Amino acid sequence: MTALILDAGALIAIERDDPVVYKKIQNALRAGRPVRTNPNVVAQLWRNGARQARLAKALRMVEVVPITREDGYRAGVLLGATRTKNVVDATVALLAQADDEVSTSDPGDLKALCAATGFKAVVIRC
Repeated sequence: MTALILDAGALIAIERDDPVVYKKIQNALRAGRPVRTNPNVVAQLWRNGARQARLAKALRMVEVVPITREDGYRAGVLLGATRTKNVVDATVALLAQADDEVSTSDPGDLKALCAATGFKAVVIRC
């Protein structure tokens, strides 16, 4: 089953009360699709849980996949191969497998990074 992978832009959209991304998460979960992100994405967004109720609610529905030392090496290789610089984007690309959907507000670098993993993930603008 294909997963829905969320980058920071997708979660920012939820925090800004964008119903499209929230609905996309709900639809994926209803269809039995996993919804994933990683701790780097959470760190980009999390500032004060008392004022981030929408984000907190969304994150309860999302699997936050840990990052390992090996992931750090792989992310660095991806950045070198694609000549991109965003470490968080590289770790998001590592979550995607074949046919997974990566939801992002900035698909440019993520398309290159996902392609460099060797998997054919679908990168979509949220």
